[in-house]
Amino acid sequence: MKTLHNGEYFGQTSEKLHFEGLTITDTEYTHPYVDWHYHENAYFTFLLQGHMTEGNRKETYECSPGTLLYHHWEDPHYNIKPDIFTRGFHIEISQEWFDAFDLQKNTIEGSFTIKNPSLKLLFYKIFKETKTNDLSFEAAVQELLLQFFSQLTSQKTSSERKPLWVHQVDEILHESFTEKVSLVDISKAVNIHPVHLSRDFQKYFHCNLGEYIRKLKISRSLEIINKNKTSLVDVALECGFADQSHFIKCFKENTGITPLKYRNLLKNY
Repeated sequence: MKTLHNGEYFGQTSEKLHFEGLTITDTEYTHPYVDWHYHENAYFTFLLQGHMTEGNRKETYECSPGTLLYHHWEDPHYNIKPDIFTRGFHIEISQEWFDAFDLQKNTIEGSFTIKNPSLKLLFYKIFKETKTNDLSFEAAVQELLLQFFSQLTSQKTSSERKPLWVHQVDEILHESFTEKVSLVDISKAVNIHPVHLSRDFQKYFHCNLGEYIRKLKISRSLEIINKNKTSLVDVALECGFADQSHFIKCFKENTGITPLKYRNLLKNY
Protein backbone atom coordinates (compact mmCIF):
# COMPACT_ATOMS: atom_id res chain seq x y z
CA MET A 1 0.00 0.00 0.00
CA LYS A 2 1.36 3.40 -0.99
CA THR A 3 2.33 5.86 1.73
CA LEU A 4 2.05 9.59 0.97
CA HIS A 5 4.50 11.79 2.80
CA ASN A 6 4.11 15.34 4.04
CA GLY A 7 2.31 17.53 1.48
CA GLU A 8 1.83 14.76 -1.10
CA TYR A 9 -1.54 14.29 -2.82
CA PHE A 10 -2.68 12.70 -6.08
CA GLY A 11 -3.07 15.73 -8.30
CA GLN A 12 -1.69 19.13 -9.25
CA THR A 13 -1.00 21.34 -6.25
CA SER A 14 -1.17 25.05 -7.04
CA GLU A 15 -0.22 26.29 -3.61
CA LYS A 16 1.64 24.86 -0.64
CA LEU A 17 2.18 26.59 2.71
CA HIS A 18 4.33 25.16 5.46
CA PHE A 19 4.72 26.64 8.94
CA GLU A 20 4.92 25.55 12.57
CA GLY A 21 4.05 21.91 12.02
CA LEU A 22 1.30 22.50 9.45
CA THR A 23 1.31 21.88 5.70
CA ILE A 24 -1.53 23.49 3.76
CA THR A 25 -2.21 22.62 0.13
CA ASP A 26 -4.70 23.59 -2.56
CA THR A 27 -4.88 20.74 -5.07
CA GLU A 28 -6.72 19.82 -8.26
CA TYR A 29 -7.40 16.08 -8.23
CA THR A 30 -6.41 14.60 -11.59
CA HIS A 31 -6.66 10.82 -11.06
CA PRO A 32 -9.96 9.07 -11.89
CA TYR A 33 -9.12 6.33 -9.40
CA VAL A 34 -6.67 6.25 -6.51
CA ASP A 35 -6.10 2.83 -4.98
CA TRP A 36 -5.86 2.17 -1.24
CA HIS A 37 -3.24 4.39 0.38
CA TYR A 38 -2.56 6.31 3.56
CA HIS A 39 -0.81 9.50 4.66
CA GLU A 40 1.93 9.67 7.25
CA ASN A 41 0.23 12.56 9.05
CA ALA A 42 -3.30 13.33 10.18
CA TYR A 43 -5.07 15.78 7.85
CA PHE A 44 -8.32 17.42 6.81
CA THR A 45 -9.75 17.39 3.29
CA PHE A 46 -12.15 20.21 2.44
CA LEU A 47 -13.71 19.79 -0.99
CA LEU A 48 -14.01 23.18 -2.69
CA GLN A 49 -15.21 22.22 -6.16
CA GLY A 50 -16.29 19.14 -8.10
CA HIS A 51 -17.14 15.70 -6.76
CA MET A 52 -15.44 12.52 -5.58
CA THR A 53 -16.16 9.28 -3.75
CA GLU A 54 -13.99 8.31 -0.81
CA GLY A 55 -14.02 4.98 0.98
CA ASN A 56 -12.31 3.72 4.11
CA ARG A 57 -12.57 0.56 6.20
CA LYS A 58 -15.93 1.53 7.67
CA GLU A 59 -17.78 3.85 5.28
CA THR A 60 -18.03 5.34 1.80
CA TYR A 61 -18.71 9.06 1.29
CA GLU A 62 -20.10 10.87 -1.71
CA CYS A 63 -18.25 14.18 -1.48
CA SER A 64 -19.63 17.40 -2.98
CA PRO A 65 -18.43 20.99 -2.49
CA GLY A 66 -18.46 21.76 1.22
CA THR A 67 -17.69 18.21 2.36
CA LEU A 68 -15.20 18.21 5.24
CA LEU A 69 -13.32 15.00 6.08
CA TYR A 70 -10.84 14.16 8.81
CA HIS A 71 -8.26 11.43 8.24
CA HIS A 72 -6.24 9.95 11.08
CA TRP A 73 -2.56 9.31 10.43
CA GLU A 74 -1.90 6.09 8.48
CA ASP A 75 -5.64 5.40 8.04
CA PRO A 76 -6.15 3.64 4.66
CA HIS A 77 -8.66 4.96 2.12
CA TYR A 78 -9.29 5.15 -1.64
CA ASN A 79 -10.77 7.76 -4.01
CA ILE A 80 -12.85 7.78 -7.21
CA LYS A 81 -13.32 10.98 -9.24
CA PRO A 82 -15.65 11.61 -12.19
CA ASP A 83 -14.39 13.45 -15.26
CA ILE A 84 -14.96 16.96 -13.86
CA PHE A 85 -12.76 19.61 -12.30
CA THR A 86 -12.35 18.68 -8.64
CA ARG A 87 -10.40 20.67 -6.10
CA GLY A 88 -9.52 20.05 -2.47
CA PHE A 89 -8.04 22.14 0.32
CA HIS A 90 -5.94 20.22 2.86
CA ILE A 91 -4.44 20.93 6.25
CA GLU A 92 -1.87 18.31 7.22
CA ILE A 93 -0.89 18.19 10.87
CA SER A 94 2.43 16.77 12.02
CA GLN A 95 3.35 15.30 15.38
CA GLU A 96 5.33 18.48 15.96
CA TRP A 97 2.10 20.54 15.90
CA PHE A 98 0.30 18.25 18.35
CA ASP A 99 3.32 18.36 20.68
CA ALA A 100 3.63 22.14 20.50
CA PHE A 101 0.08 22.59 21.77
CA ASP A 102 0.13 19.59 24.12
CA LEU A 103 -2.61 17.76 22.22
CA GLN A 104 -3.04 14.01 21.89
CA LYS A 105 -3.62 13.14 18.25
CA ASN A 106 -5.06 9.74 19.18
CA THR A 107 -7.97 11.43 20.96
CA ILE A 108 -9.63 11.52 17.53
CA GLU A 109 -9.16 8.38 15.46
CA GLY A 110 -10.27 7.01 12.12
CA SER A 111 -11.60 8.80 9.05
CA PHE A 112 -14.99 10.49 9.13
CA THR A 113 -17.05 13.31 7.67
CA ILE A 114 -17.78 16.42 9.72
CA LYS A 115 -21.32 17.76 9.28
CA ASN A 116 -21.55 20.30 12.10
CA PRO A 117 -22.08 23.69 10.40
CA SER A 118 -20.15 25.59 13.09
CA LEU A 119 -17.06 23.49 12.42
CA LYS A 120 -17.48 23.82 8.66
CA LEU A 121 -17.68 27.60 8.93
CA LEU A 122 -14.51 27.64 11.04
CA PHE A 123 -12.80 25.73 8.24
CA TYR A 124 -14.05 28.21 5.64
CA LYS A 125 -12.45 30.95 7.74
CA ILE A 126 -9.16 29.06 7.74
CA PHE A 127 -9.35 28.74 3.95
CA LYS A 128 -10.05 32.47 3.65
CA GLU A 129 -7.07 33.35 5.89
CA THR A 130 -4.67 31.33 3.72
CA LYS A 131 -5.71 33.39 0.68
CA THR A 132 -4.94 36.77 2.25
CA ASN A 133 -1.64 38.60 2.01
CA ASP A 134 -1.85 39.61 5.66
CA LEU A 135 1.38 38.99 7.58
CA SER A 136 -0.65 37.74 10.54
CA PHE A 137 -2.39 34.94 8.63
CA GLU A 138 -0.25 32.21 10.23
CA ALA A 139 -1.31 33.24 13.74
CA ALA A 140 -4.93 33.47 12.58
CA VAL A 141 -4.81 29.96 11.09
CA GLN A 142 -3.30 28.53 14.28
CA GLU A 143 -5.94 30.18 16.45
CA LEU A 144 -8.82 28.97 14.26
CA LEU A 145 -7.40 25.45 14.05
CA LEU A 146 -7.07 25.25 17.83
CA GLN A 147 -10.68 26.41 18.16
CA PHE A 148 -11.65 23.74 15.66
CA PHE A 149 -9.85 20.93 17.51
CA SER A 150 -11.24 22.06 20.84
CA GLN A 151 -14.81 21.87 19.53
CA LEU A 152 -14.25 18.66 17.57
CA THR A 153 -12.65 16.90 20.54
CA SER A 154 -15.40 18.07 22.85
CA GLN A 155 -18.09 16.80 20.48
CA LYS A 156 -16.36 13.46 19.94
CA THR A 157 -15.78 12.75 23.63
CA SER A 158 -19.32 13.75 24.62
CA SER A 159 -21.23 12.20 21.69
CA GLU A 160 -21.95 8.95 23.53
CA ARG A 161 -23.42 10.88 26.48
CA LYS A 162 -25.83 12.95 24.40
CA PRO A 163 -29.50 12.04 24.72
CA LEU A 164 -31.16 10.54 21.67
CA TRP A 165 -33.25 13.65 21.00
CA VAL A 166 -30.09 15.70 20.24
CA HIS A 167 -29.25 13.50 17.25
CA GLN A 168 -32.89 13.49 16.16
CA VAL A 169 -33.12 17.29 16.27
CA ASP A 170 -29.88 17.60 14.32
CA GLU A 171 -31.22 15.29 11.59
CA ILE A 172 -34.48 17.24 11.39
CA LEU A 173 -32.68 20.56 11.09
CA HIS A 174 -30.27 19.27 8.42
CA GLU A 175 -33.24 18.06 6.37
CA SER A 176 -35.53 21.09 6.79
CA PHE A 177 -33.39 24.18 7.41
CA THR A 178 -34.56 25.82 4.17
CA GLU A 179 -38.17 25.59 5.33
CA LYS A 180 -40.02 27.34 8.14
CA VAL A 181 -39.42 25.35 11.31
CA SER A 182 -40.90 25.98 14.74
CA LEU A 183 -39.81 25.02 18.22
CA VAL A 184 -43.19 23.40 18.87
CA ASP A 185 -43.06 21.23 15.75
CA ILE A 186 -39.53 20.06 16.50
CA SER A 187 -40.47 19.29 20.10
CA LYS A 188 -43.43 17.20 18.98
CA ALA A 189 -41.26 15.31 16.48
CA VAL A 190 -38.75 14.27 19.15
CA ASN A 191 -41.31 13.94 21.94
CA ILE A 192 -39.85 16.39 24.44
CA HIS A 193 -41.30 19.56 25.96
CA PRO A 194 -40.52 22.86 24.13
CA VAL A 195 -39.17 24.34 27.39
CA HIS A 196 -36.78 21.39 27.74
CA LEU A 197 -35.64 21.80 24.12
CA SER A 198 -35.11 25.56 24.36
CA ARG A 199 -33.28 25.20 27.68
CA ASP A 200 -30.88 22.44 26.58
CA PHE A 201 -30.36 23.31 22.89
CA GLN A 202 -27.52 25.74 23.71
CA LYS A 203 -25.85 23.09 25.87
CA TYR A 204 -25.49 20.60 23.02
CA PHE A 205 -25.32 22.83 19.93
CA HIS A 206 -23.30 25.72 21.43
CA CYS A 207 -25.68 28.33 19.97
CA ASN A 208 -29.39 29.00 19.95
CA LEU A 209 -31.83 27.40 17.51
CA GLY A 210 -32.01 30.40 15.16
CA GLU A 211 -28.23 30.73 14.98
CA TYR A 212 -27.82 27.04 14.22
CA ILE A 213 -30.36 27.19 11.39
CA ARG A 214 -28.59 30.23 9.90
CA LYS A 215 -25.26 28.38 10.07
CA LEU A 216 -26.81 25.47 8.17
CA LYS A 217 -28.07 27.89 5.51
CA ILE A 218 -24.68 29.56 5.15
CA SER A 219 -22.94 26.18 5.01
CA ARG A 220 -25.28 25.16 2.19
CA SER A 221 -24.72 28.45 0.34
CA LEU A 222 -20.98 27.88 0.38
CA GLU A 223 -21.53 24.52 -1.32
CA ILE A 224 -23.28 26.09 -4.32
CA ILE A 225 -21.76 29.58 -4.52
CA ASN A 226 -18.87 28.42 -6.68
CA LYS A 227 -21.31 27.73 -9.51
CA ASN A 228 -20.72 30.88 -11.52
CA LYS A 229 -24.04 30.64 -13.35
CA THR A 230 -25.96 30.72 -10.07
CA SER A 231 -26.84 34.28 -9.09
CA LEU A 232 -26.59 35.34 -5.46
CA VAL A 233 -30.34 35.97 -5.48
CA ASP A 234 -30.94 32.35 -6.48
CA VAL A 235 -28.42 31.12 -3.91
CA ALA A 236 -30.23 33.08 -1.21
CA LEU A 237 -33.63 31.65 -2.17
CA GLU A 238 -32.35 28.09 -2.51
CA CYS A 239 -30.86 28.28 0.98
CA GLY A 240 -34.04 29.59 2.57
CA PHE A 241 -33.20 33.27 3.07
CA ALA A 242 -35.95 35.85 2.74
CA ASP A 243 -33.93 37.97 0.32
CA GLN A 244 -30.42 38.68 -0.95
CA SER A 245 -29.64 41.42 1.59
CA HIS A 246 -30.42 39.12 4.53
CA PHE A 247 -28.27 36.43 2.93
CA ILE A 248 -25.30 38.77 2.47
CA LYS A 249 -25.57 40.04 6.06
CA CYS A 250 -25.65 36.53 7.54
CA PHE A 251 -22.89 35.34 5.22
CA LYS A 252 -20.53 38.10 6.32
CA GLU A 253 -21.36 37.58 10.00
CA ASN A 254 -20.42 33.89 9.73
CA THR A 255 -17.44 34.01 7.35
CA GLY A 256 -16.04 37.52 7.63
CA ILE A 257 -16.44 38.25 3.90
CA THR A 258 -19.27 38.77 1.42
CA PRO A 259 -20.51 35.98 -0.89
CA LEU A 260 -19.04 37.78 -3.91
CA LYS A 261 -15.59 38.00 -2.31
CA TYR A 262 -15.74 34.32 -1.48
CA ARG A 263 -16.65 33.47 -5.08
CA ASN A 264 -13.66 35.53 -6.22
CA LEU A 265 -11.38 33.59 -3.86
CA LEU A 266 -12.38 30.38 -5.64
CA LYS A 267 -11.70 31.96 -9.03
CA ASN A 268 -8.14 32.84 -8.02
CA TYR A 269 -7.06 29.17 -8.19
